[in-house]
Amino acid sequence: MEDIQKTGLALSLALLACLPGQTLSSQSDPGQVAVSLEKQGKYPEAEAVWKAISKDHPANPEPLAHIGLLEARQERYATAIAFYRRAMALNPSIPGLQLNLGIALFKAGDYKATIQTLDPLLKEQPNDQRLTILIGMSHYGLGEFAAASPYLKRAADQDPQNLTLLLTLAHGCLFSGQYPCVQDAYHRIIALNPESAEAHVLMGEALDEMKDPVGAIREFRDAAAADPKEPNVHFGLGYLLWTKGQYAEAVQQFQAEIGNNPLHLQAMLYLADSNMQMNRMDEARPLLEKFVSIDPDNAMGHLDLGIVYADDGRKPDALRELQTAAKLEPSNVNAHWRLGRLYRSMGQALDAKAEFDKASSLNKAEDERLLKVMSRIPANDQTSPSAASKPTGK
Repeated sequence: MEDIQKTGLALSLALLACLPGQTLSSQSDPGQVAVSLEKQGKYPEAEAVWKAISKDHPANPEPLAHIGLLEARQERYATAIAFYRRAMALNPSIPGLQLNLGIALFKAGDYKATIQTLDPLLKEQPNDQRLTILIGMSHYGLGEFAAASPYLKRAADQDPQNLTLLLTLAHGCLFSGQYPCVQDAYHRIIALNPESAEAHVLMGEALDEMKDPVGAIREFRDAAAADPKEPNVHFGLGYLLWTKGQYAEAVQQFQAEIGNNPLHLQAMLYLADSNMQMNRMDEARPLLEKFVSIDPDNAMGHLDLGIVYADDGRKPDALRELQTAAKLEPSNVNAHWRLGRLYRSMGQALDAKAEFDKASSLNKAEDERLLKVMSRIPANDQTSPSAASKPTGK
């Protein structure tokens, strides 16, 4: 489900293309030839003229500003930023200069500098849609989702028909744990597009975090029905079913996700695990072997493969995989417990005891942690004990 986060920023960058452009003043008499070349799209020729003008008039910021604009139009943002900054140092009040610098910084991925550059402008023009989006998306790009959400919500309120903006807002609210905000954005998206699979996925994620598995499964089913090709929709539904022990249906969903994306590693791993849970070791084995060859740093993959090998009687192979799992995730109780059982079956009593002791110590530490948590809860607090610790699966 973390893959959702990867689509949010890329999705919302398209918003900038929907907004009207703003350029610098081009009424400098010595630069009429350069301006004419700009209008014809002859950027290298125009830039050469502006550079000559700048050399003759080094105190004039406008040639530098124009060169920055031409560099930005050719997507050479680092160079554009340098020229914009030189122009700003000479005269920061040139119309559009500070905005163009902020846009170049944003497109170059320097989100912190974008905020610093554009925030003063937004304070002067609080209803400016472009500035609101740029600052909101800069916070988003920095992973500051709680800070991004107010800007994105304001922009969405100004443009209530903009689905891209609403989806970006929903992503930001989800990542920052603002679930009522996700719900509000969801209803607005569905009102505009009842078949939005992505909206159903986002709502399903929010409901899962809100401990409403029934509602989450319902939303993922609606998403899969709306668009069976939506990335991660089958994996998300399969994972929810897996957490509820509904392995047979989970298998179908993981297989559907792999049908859409044969290299979806998480779907491959959980498909194998679901098969294991139903004692289909022969089906799990090749999936796990392929998985660990592609992602050798995943503890769950090695643990499951070790269990399968142990079931096959391949003890040396099982030992290798379980040791790898325990090394990758030293706090995994199951890995140490499985190692203990395997050592005992191999007649290595001291090694077995050491692993069982580690498993026992880890369990005891977790029990003590939960006890401390519970001891801080007032006697009249109705909070469920299960809320103190979220299960981590294996």
